[in-house]
Amino acid sequence: MTDASATAPRRPGEPALTALGLSAPALDPADASPHTFPGGGRWRTEVPSCEGPEALAVVLKEASRLDVPIHRISQGSGVWMLTDAEITEMVDATAERDIELCLFTGPRGTWDIGGSTRTDSGGAGLRARGHDAVAGCVEDAVRATELGVKCLLVADEGVLWTLHRARTAGLLPADTTLKLSALVGPVNPASFAVYERLGADSINVPSDLTLAHLTEIRRVSATPMDMYIEAPDDLGGYVRMYEVAELIRRGAPLYLKFGLAKAPGIYPYGHHMRELTLATAKERVRRGRLALDLLARHGADGDMAPLGSRLPGTQSRFEISS
Repeated sequence: MTDASATAPRRPGEPALTALGLSAPALDPADASPHTFPGGGRWRTEVPSCEGPEALAVVLKEASRLDVPIHRISQGSGVWMLTDAEITEMVDATAERDIELCLFTGPRGTWDIGGSTRTDSGGAGLRARGHDAVAGCVEDAVRATELGVKCLLVADEGVLWTLHRARTAGLLPADTTLKLSALVGPVNPASFAVYERLGADSINVPSDLTLAHLTEIRRVSATPMDMYIEAPDDLGGYVRMYEVAELIRRGAPLYLKFGLAKAPGIYPYGHHMRELTLATAKERVRRGRLALDLLARHGADGDMAPLGSRLPGTQSRFEISS
């Protein structure tokens, strides 16, 4: 843990506004998160929506060109949309660079035959409908981990608990990490703590949470938090680049996710969407460079977790009954 009263970086526009008598109120040290990633560092990076080996190659090439450090690369279409050869290629390419690869598990309500998700209320959302959908998620998890994938993306609390139990029972590798999707992210500290106890090692919160909401969550849990710095349009299209330093101060340990607004959805991906997918993959890396440049200009680019680090630390879990 670090001291919650750690010195804040320069805030955007601060010198000019102070000279004009328009300075902002002083930051409250009590709002700062006291938590870090195991092994040190308060933030990591993630490039999402990397839909297959070709998109991955684009991301890796652009990250090298723009000098964008990457801790995690995630995919959104699902394990079932990739062949064994494609998964193996992605595993090998990310392992070579010590980057965590995270693949989405199984069927989701929005792609199911049920009509409730297409109503104005959204119905049951991304959850896995029925036993067979849960079974599909478990099948994906077993297949992916057997091929070397170490991080699984989950959008259903029952699937999360089931995969956590499978991990505990040795049916999945013990070092498998479970990441909660942005599509079901919790919006209060009580629900954040529940997902932690169900087995989540990394929890994506919606990008419209306020800074105060992040502080509230950090008062009950140290589980790594993921947040889109720029959210896709179907998640709100929020762009919070100028807040990155304060998001880290409040939300650490935090994954900075470099999403992309004003871009069509690409799930589930197929080669008919190749050009769009490769172009948006490249631009996500550029968005990451822009966010990192902002951090550097404000003197807030320190405390990045070491590259290659992926484990979440110790979490509180519900007891698994025999």
